[in-house]
Amino acid sequence: MFRGSIVALITPFREGGFDEAAYRALIDWHIAEGTDAIVPCGTTGESPTLSHDEHKRVVEVCIDHVAKRVPVIAGTGSNATAEAIDLTRHARDAGADAALVVTPYYNKPTQEGLYQHFKAIGEAVAIPIVVYNIPGRCVVDMTVETMARLARLPNIVGVKDATQDLARPIRTRLAIDREFCQLSGEDGTALPFLAAGGHGCISVTANVAPALAAEVQRAWRDGDVGTAMSLHDRLMPLHLALFCETSPAPVKYAVSLLGRCSPEVRLPLSDISDDSKDKVRQAMRQVGLLA
Repeated sequence: MFRGSIVALITPFREGGFDEAAYRALIDWHIAEGTDAIVPCGTTGESPTLSHDEHKRVVEVCIDHVAKRVPVIAGTGSNATAEAIDLTRHARDAGADAALVVTPYYNKPTQEGLYQHFKAIGEAVAIPIVVYNIPGRCVVDMTVETMARLARLPNIVGVKDATQDLARPIRTRLAIDREFCQLSGEDGTALPFLAAGGHGCISVTANVAPALAAEVQRAWRDGDVGTAMSLHDRLMPLHLALFCETSPAPVKYAVSLLGRCSPEVRLPLSDISDDSKDKVRQAMRQVGLLA
């Protein structure tokens, strides 16, 4: 069971290429700060603009450098089932602990198509699979009924839920009669998601404030609801600012202010505006990350 603060790790670039040295340093920082698991090559890692070779290299570097210190849940999704199988098989062979597989985007499969897509991946590759349900980006929403149907398959072990529907984790829990990992995919509702029966958060904000994001989760697990709420409130300005423009451009700018990587993103994303930079800086000051 995966739990706690799981960072959807950015992929740092320098002069157009993968900045491997910065990436390895980010991994060490996250582990030292208490991050519970790492997701390479999610959307926050700019997987849509990585070549297949780059994608596989980023996953390999992450697994190699983490060296079993925390779990690695590799992003391996695609809107082509055969491509998702290839990326998932590579992640398994490289040593990932699980795969994060997004619902197919743009081609808008039916619920039966979603079921058959994940069933095919699970049957082709023996690795735990976390379904990533994010209707806002994929324009398709996996229903609770389809999720429960998939949960009966041995390799489908959980969901990253980015629906922002706080009844969803309760309905999912009631519909599935075995252990099933539910992870929030939305920082602003990470704490209410725990109260609704969730187990953790795959977080964008953890890229910038890993210790605080981990402390929210740890306080909740320890039963210290007051501390968890106080920390969640403290982080809310940052949760909001990091989505003032399309992610991950704001979060990469924020991490660059900490001196840990370049803010560089790949087209069609672009550098954020000066107004957005002001919002990010101000939020980081409010949280206490910048003087």
